[in-house]
Amino acid sequence: MPIMTNGYLYLSGTPFRAIASGEFIEEQIYNWTYSDEQRAKRDWKGDNNPYAALPRMVLLTYQLPDAIREIAMQGEFNEFDLNIFFSTEGLGDQAKFKYEDEVQKWLDLIRGAFMPTSVDDLKLGAQKPPMPFSDARLLGVLSHSFWFLPSVAACHAMRNLLSKKQNRFYHDYKIIVAAGSAAGIGVAALPPVQDAMDDPLTTRTITLSCGKLTTGVTVKPWTGILMLRNSSSPETYFQAAFRVQSPWTVRNPDGASPNAEQIIKEECHVFDFAPDRALRQIADYSCRLNINESNPEKKVEEFISFLPVLAYDGSSMRQIDAAGILDMAMSGTTATLLARRWESALLVNVDNDTLRRLMDSQKAMDALMSIEGFRNLNQDIETIINKSEAVKKVHKETNDKELSPKEKKELSEEEKEYKSLRKQIQEKLIKFVTRIPIFMYLTDYRERTLKDVITQLEPGLFKKVTGLNVKDFELLVSLGVFNSARMNDAVYKFKRYEDASLSYTGINKHEGEDIGLYDTVITRKDAQRVFENVPAGAGYGT
Repeated sequence: MPIMTNGYLYLSGTPFRAIASGEFIEEQIYNWTYSDEQRAKRDWKGDNNPYAALPRMVLLTYQLPDAIREIAMQGEFNEFDLNIFFSTEGLGDQAKFKYEDEVQKWLDLIRGAFMPTSVDDLKLGAQKPPMPFSDARLLGVLSHSFWFLPSVAACHAMRNLLSKKQNRFYHDYKIIVAAGSAAGIGVAALPPVQDAMDDPLTTRTITLSCGKLTTGVTVKPWTGILMLRNSSSPETYFQAAFRVQSPWTVRNPDGASPNAEQIIKEECHVFDFAPDRALRQIADYSCRLNINESNPEKKVEEFISFLPVLAYDGSSMRQIDAAGILDMAMSGTTATLLARRWESALLVNVDNDTLRRLMDSQKAMDALMSIEGFRNLNQDIETIINKSEAVKKVHKETNDKELSPKEKKELSEEEKEYKSLRKQIQEKLIKFVTRIPIFMYLTDYRERTLKDVITQLEPGLFKKVTGLNVKDFELLVSLGVFNSARMNDAVYKFKRYEDASLSYTGINKHEGEDIGLYDTVITRKDAQRVFENVPAGAGYGT
């Protein structure tokens, strides 16, 4: 930008990538999250609470009956796949679901008319789980909902199915397809939705979308979103989910009080039909959002204190506490998944600031260069820093002015070179990190942190397995080359899996001992709370 200034303020609703890349250090990051907003709303003293209109979110997750979900059980972890469940054939008016019978059963289920669960509901009596379009408490507020589907074809297929005779219940809702080029590009897709709502206090609508209107727009009457597609990214998931958290108020509600304002939306709801996925997103989102807290359970606990999570497991709907969320989020973990966790680029930092700190420490450079594959490290880092800075400078000076073909080619080649070298260093560091689980398997200590095991109990073994002595490893951690917070997380999940895989034998070699992570220790009692799902309450609204 052609603006001369001493500083910039970067604003983002989903800053995770920027935080993870190391572009900003902790002192440069200021968070104002959903939790902060809801805490301010709760703690406000006196009248005129500026946060009063911001609705509380409630997440309801549903384990679908086997009769519905079996056709979409796929993948390595045998998880329910929403994209397969809502897969389609044909386009436009000819679009239909491949598994139309099962999708029809799902439509019956969410309005409380699926026969097998209707029998269960009779057994449960007053404790029957709240379904979006059958429970009186939900039905009264879900006049306008947003259904987030996998594709444009799926949106058309859903519209076609909802219009059929057997779905007479849904004929009271105006169905809006906000998908495909016909719906409008970008914000152009918004007016048709608003027009269809007319006076939203007297109408009912269902908006079908596969991506449009999930970022940067506000539709006040939306009070619920149905997550009907896969999303491995917490950013995508919560960008869509928070569409329904916008305040909805009406001024002068009785026509005689021009300064009065009535809050229409006290609560909003997120409905998810892939519980494992939903709870993983909650765990990941809350842990990444709170960078000042090291205990993952406390991070989740603080987040869900303002976003209650209710889970229907096929028999009852119950509120899940932080320990339960972490437990359910990690259930189904395999050795393959854990191995991939130790191959993650998030465990190492190769941004320019970290590389500079590394270059400034001759001892750290010597340590890394003693490992096979790091012989030319000094030269590689110099090239990365110099060329990335040079490219950045050219972009800044030209301000996107037209470059000659020769200049473009030279710039492109320099970018390719430093990015390639950065990638190589990253891969070599990851290769080193993957040796740590081997070391953990070989040691027989759990009463201390892994850091203590490395530095005090097994230094010789650590050197033999990894190629680094313990002092050099500590130095590299202190320089930020390795991400200790991410390592703690990986160690925690590794040990949880290891304990779980051996528990069926009835033998516990480490009974009564504390559990060590990388540089943190948690008690066996605290860890046990994560492994056992003790619900915080029962029933909707507790």
